[in-house]
Amino acid sequence: MKNKFPEYARNEDHALFILLKKRDRDAFSMIYEKYHRYLYAIALKYLKNSLMAEDVVQHVYVKLWEHTSDIHIEINLKNYLYTMTKNYILNIIRDRKDEVSLNYVNAQIDIPDQYDIMKALEDKQMSAILYKGVELLPPQKKEVCLRKLETNDSNQQIADKMGISVHTVKSHYQESLKLLRAYFRQTKIMS
Repeated sequence: MKNKFPEYARNEDHALFILLKKRDRDAFSMIYEKYHRYLYAIALKYLKNSLMAEDVVQHVYVKLWEHTSDIHIEINLKNYLYTMTKNYILNIIRDRKDEVSLNYVNAQIDIPDQYDIMKALEDKQMSAILYKGVELLPPQKKEVCLRKLETNDSNQQIADKMGISVHTVKSHYQESLKLLRAYFRQTKIMS
């Protein structure tokens, strides 16, 4: 059976581990950079809580630093870190069942993340700027834009309701878009 890890990765890990046994801080930093995201993903998968996952990763790396001299076998570093992480997660699940269960329940609820909240705020701000720009348009252009924004009316329906031709509706709308683009550019410069 072929090993999942390429030879250079095993050799690099072995070299890093030897340096770590000599208390080399740079080797420790390299190991951290190489595997902390992997370990965090594992912890987050099982604990469903980012703070708990961060604590697990921190615990694993502290234990690795503290007990490196006690490890006397040839190891695959990635597997060793995975095993340490898994064992610590199992201890947490055993000792803090209720908290972990609550994390699973909360993970099922669709709570918007920070990106979603920021996007909603940006959309709301853009909408506010758009409507301010529309308010500055001449009356007929303003009415055409508002009908386009707030209804599903076709150009023909807008023309019929306003008592103007379809060509005039299209013309007002195209001219409005040009004016609104200029308004957005001007607003962007001012902010």
